[in-house]
Amino acid sequence: MTFPSLNLLLQSILSGVFIGGMYSMIGLGLGLSWGLLRQINLAHFGFVFLSAYLSYHMVSVWGIDPLLTLLILPPFFFAIGVAQQWLLSRFRISPFNSLLVTFGFTVMIESLIQYVWTADFRKLQSAYGEEKFKVGGLFIPVPELLTLVLAILFAFGVWAAMRFTDIGKAMRAMAEDGPIAAAFGINQRWLSLMLSGTCVALASIAGVCFALTFTLTPTQIFSWVGVVFAVVMLGGLGSALGPLVAGIIIGVSEAIAMAIFAPSWAPIVSFSLLILMLLFRPGRA
Repeated sequence: MTFPSLNLLLQSILSGVFIGGMYSMIGLGLGLSWGLLRQINLAHFGFVFLSAYLSYHMVSVWGIDPLLTLLILPPFFFAIGVAQQWLLSRFRISPFNSLLVTFGFTVMIESLIQYVWTADFRKLQSAYGEEKFKVGGLFIPVPELLTLVLAILFAFGVWAAMRFTDIGKAMRAMAEDGPIAAAFGINQRWLSLMLSGTCVALASIAGVCFALTFTLTPTQIFSWVGVVFAVVMLGGLGSALGPLVAGIIIGVSEAIAMAIFAPSWAPIVSFSLLILMLLFRPGRA
């Protein structure tokens, strides 16, 4: 064990905040789907990577600016989310079975990505992809900063929508007690379709951020499942702000552990936090 310099420690903490923003972006839609629709949607990770590859393709082949893909991809993925919810509700898939079914969707998406883009590493190149600026002695990369800003905006945007709009209140009522909500005239079928579409659209935005920051390869899909599950459960199922706070806590904890000990300690930190949460806050799991 070696203690890093103060500047290196602060840079590690800043990197942890940025990776926490990425965790939050991926976990937001997953947590809403899990908490409000009672679906453990593993395909969410497949949608993130499919969006990342589509963004990469649009930028590399068609010459579109990466930020413009944020206007193109979410409506497309919203339609995919609506279709997925229609299919799952048609066959009355239980929460546990949704885990199995969406795992199958994820495998299909991974195979599709490998067929179209192969298993080779891909890196989205953009004018600002490698840009960074210096504040004091700390370097701030532009793509990571963009991801963090989007994570904060969407977390607070979803929180405000769930708290202050009629649709948001109806979704919360549907999640609390579906039959009572239906008795008051809430159209659960329509709300479920809209919520599922929104969650998958959020996955597509996370995918664009992912492509801006990381090198792409299809086999990475399942490597993000554990830590993002930890973020969602630590933040609270169905919570909009919880994944943001939990993502930053886990990201910073991992970064400090990697700076002081070794990179191999990062998974130990995230899963230790998850275990502690399950032990002391079982009602929030």
